[in-house]
Amino acid sequence: MSPDVTVRAAAPEETVAVVGLLERALLEVDPETVRDRAGRGDVLVATTDGRPLAGALVLGGERIDSVAVRPARRGEGVGTALVGAAADRHERLVAQFRPAVAPFYESLGFDVERRGERCRGVLGSDASHG
Repeated sequence: MSPDVTVRAAAPEETVAVVGLLERALLEVDPETVRDRAGRGDVLVATTDGRPLAGALVLGGERIDSVAVRPARRGEGVGTALVGAAADRHERLVAQFRPAVAPFYESLGFDVERRGERCRGVLGSDASHG
């Protein structure tokens, strides 16, 4: 049975926990940027079955700067819920990521293009023109 996933905007005081989660996922993170974005409502956090911080996503406008899910929660729809909540806020989303996670973005409907050692994915209006 899949857990109940809830996504909400992170509170600025959750910055340390969000930064820790992103760093454990080996993502480059600027804590001040995360704090500023949290203050604007551009950091989303997911909880599962009422347990805090199963995952987090940081937006920079229509760009997904980072997304991470706790290893114990992977495969439970946490990442999908986070990206879905971000898509509800923007007509178009753009993300850059490692090729290993391209299948995840493709499964969500992103138009994915390999660019050297990275991939770029676009979801939403004019996805093929991004």
